[in-house]
Amino acid sequence: MQFIDLQAQYQHLKKRIDKRIQEVLDHGKYIMGPEVQELEEKLADYVGVKHVVTCANGTDALQLSLMALGIKAGDAVFCPTFTFFATAEAIAFVGATPIFIDSNESTFNICPIDLEQRISKIVAEGKLNPKAIISVDLFGLPANYPELERISKHYGLRLIEDAAQGFGGEVHGQRAGSFGDIATTSFFPAKPLGCYGDGGAVFTNCDEYAELLKSYRVHGKGGDKYDNIRIGMNSRLDTIQAAILLEKLSEFPQELINRNKTARKYEKYLSLKYKTPQVPDGWESSWAQYTLVDENRDEIMKGYKDKNIPVAIYYATCMHQQTAFEYLGYLEGEFPIAEKLSQQVFSLPMHPYLDDASVTKIIEQLV
Repeated sequence: MQFIDLQAQYQHLKKRIDKRIQEVLDHGKYIMGPEVQELEEKLADYVGVKHVVTCANGTDALQLSLMALGIKAGDAVFCPTFTFFATAEAIAFVGATPIFIDSNESTFNICPIDLEQRISKIVAEGKLNPKAIISVDLFGLPANYPELERISKHYGLRLIEDAAQGFGGEVHGQRAGSFGDIATTSFFPAKPLGCYGDGGAVFTNCDEYAELLKSYRVHGKGGDKYDNIRIGMNSRLDTIQAAILLEKLSEFPQELINRNKTARKYEKYLSLKYKTPQVPDGWESSWAQYTLVDENRDEIMKGYKDKNIPVAIYYATCMHQQTAFEYLGYLEGEFPIAEKLSQQVFSLPMHPYLDDASVTKIIEQLV
């Protein structure tokens, strides 16, 4: 049994993916080939935004977004502490200061109440310029965007959606990747929509941001590649990866149906004994992970491993506990919910090709 079975997905799509790859090999346009533009257009149509700019990976997507928004040293950017390192890393990389926020206990996402309190504190201190919020669609569930958009407008902040895990999720029919001023995703192989290497994309309805992103991803180019009008980076999506993603995107709606089927079965049998993921009314999750919370996590995980059932922890260390962010001076206990989650969460196998027998075996180990 695989935690995420990419081989099963490939076998299902093999003829289509192989044909796409061969077409790239035949035309030989490996960098910014026609499949890249085709993918950008289809992603924009799927998500419901005006512009999609692909790039080399999800971390670059975050950094490019911050660059397009003009985030720099002296600026404060608010983000969850219970997330993958890249969210906060990108903020520090452009010279800004990450301000960490506690989690909502039910959804695992950024807590709007704690966010507003910490924004008010930074404003009152007057040492940093509050500039933006990066929310994360953790484990496939979009964050509370109705509240986050209200808060960002009230304080005059830009809102960036990190939809690396949330691609395919929805809030009242609006798809992940379309919230805020700019949204990002990752095509890392284990993500809901993943390629066979690294890849990422940025989504926006703003023409100005789109033009900046296109320039920044290719060394800050102007009219041509030898006309560099700003300091940028080298962050292009390979044509072969775009070709693979085109076939995966066409299958993605059915894969979401399969993921939700598995999630419903997990919920039915596990919710009476364990704290299961909660999806608010009007929200849809893409189930990048299916995560349980239990204080006896280590004992439970050992039982799984003894039966060769793969389980994983996302995430055992919060951002404010990372060595790289010791300079920010956060103390243990400042983020009680996130710290509790990091000590108790564990994730079960979740992918679109998980058969009923495997799901039953996983459930029987817990109940």
